[in-house]
Amino acid sequence: MEQRVRVHEVRFGDGEIRVVRPEPVPERLVLRDDGHWLSMYVDREGAERLTALWALAARSARSLIHLPIRANRAPDAVGGDGVPVALDLVLAHHSLRFPAASWKGVRARLGAGRPRTGATPDADFPDPGTVDHGRRYHPTFRDHLGFDIAAHTLFVVGSATAFREYGAELRGLVDEAPSHGHRNPGARHYCVELTSGPWSRPRSRRNVPGALHIQYCDTWRD
Repeated sequence: MEQRVRVHEVRFGDGEIRVVRPEPVPERLVLRDDGHWLSMYVDREGAERLTALWALAARSARSLIHLPIRANRAPDAVGGDGVPVALDLVLAHHSLRFPAASWKGVRARLGAGRPRTGATPDADFPDPGTVDHGRRYHPTFRDHLGFDIAAHTLFVVGSATAFREYGAELRGLVDEAPSHGHRNPGARHYCVELTSGPWSRPRSRRNVPGALHIQYCDTWRD
């Protein structure tokens, strides 16, 4: 899929950090901290953009992939306990070792950036049926996702393998979700759930919810 992005380079420590943002920012892609878990809502276009940027994160070990989506409106009929907190999203390769606590300062210095156009191959993710999910429970397995929150931004951190294997699940939001209701009358919704760490936990490090629930939605507020 072809991607239009804007690339920003910011002084960080003794060098520079590169931040890549989609252009334009997808409007129907919403992320919230609902307290007990993290919730994301996407339509078809939002799912396509998210999946393509997820593939870019797997290929871009030296970049932060930033989706500034905090101001996006949520879809209709979205509930939740308490008052949800809107979040941006950053996808980061774990080898970058970027401290989430430094994000607020980096974000404030992004500037205008430079437009770029590139493409992520449709075959970047494995077939979901070929992913051995049982490996994730082995003590020596290290390709897990990690979640952290700083400056109203969810950081999803992982290796190229982690992004590609979880990306195989995200593909369902593009390939399966739009026709899910027609194929399964009465089904509530189509969703994908990603977890942080080697096993499902209610909370991740720094008390961040350990589950990210991504739901496909057709109806949105104007």
